[in-house]
Amino acid sequence: MTLWERHSSVAYGAIFIGVLGHASTEFVAILSGIGGPEISVWRFLLGGFGLVLVELALPGSRNLIAPLQAHFWRIVRLSRLGVTIAYLLFHWSLDFASVPQIATLVTTIPIFVGLANLMINRQPLSKAKIASGLCALIGIGLLIADGYVAKLTGSSDSLPGIFMALGTAASVAVYSVLIRPLAGEYGALRITALTMFIDAIGLSLIVGLFFDIWVSTDRLTSMPNEALIALLVIAFWNTTITQFLWIGGLATVPNITRGSYIFFLKPVIAAVLAIWFLDQVPTGIQVLAIVVIAASVTVEVLVPKFRPAPP
Repeated sequence: MTLWERHSSVAYGAIFIGVLGHASTEFVAILSGIGGPEISVWRFLLGGFGLVLVELALPGSRNLIAPLQAHFWRIVRLSRLGVTIAYLLFHWSLDFASVPQIATLVTTIPIFVGLANLMINRQPLSKAKIASGLCALIGIGLLIADGYVAKLTGSSDSLPGIFMALGTAASVAVYSVLIRPLAGEYGALRITALTMFIDAIGLSLIVGLFFDIWVSTDRLTSMPNEALIALLVIAFWNTTITQFLWIGGLATVPNITRGSYIFFLKPVIAAVLAIWFLDQVPTGIQVLAIVVIAASVTVEVLVPKFRPAPP
């Protein structure tokens, strides 16, 4: 029995630190000064490799070949969806929209998971999930409206970034539903490490062909020190360590549902970082959207508590 399994507070603490890593991703990406498409490649080339090393260091999950032997093309296809498409859109979106906007929209992933489960597995939505989904939909509508207002007034055009972030949420959600059987068979951390590392290659090809940016050691060593440090942080802290703590914590926490709710602190933490360090002060509509989307989780938590007790 591990320390996380013996002490639930340690597992919850690991999840919280993992959420801090998730929430600071947008902030570090902006600080790097590197364009979104390129940083997505470096993040998974380096961070995915780091996660593979973590897996090799863990006695129970060193066999990375077994899942590839049994499900190679399935893992490759899911990698395209969950890494190439999802994270290319995520990092590219930061070239257009603000950190609070993107962080808030990405937080809607669990809502999209419910919809993906409905379409793929025919798993019906509970009343709580429908209520929380409608609540989240209002928040998304507020952010889109805020983007249209900004565009009409000429202050900014964040709409491309907003729709890219929604694409990220939808892609990660579908990936999460489709990858679940493999994660159950081989372990979530092992499958995550494989998909991240494998599709770093796919990302590098797409960014090279469509954006004419080919990553290389020369490009890495020629970066300014500030950009290189930020890149290493987003690769190893925001990817390797964050994923290990988040997935490992959820795997050992006594109540996985309660543990997953900590993720909804992400937009609040991201907004605070953006205000303090990037001078990206959210508009009133953006603040309202954060509150509404965060409330969508509260709705899902509270609705079951008011169900009448069975006779």
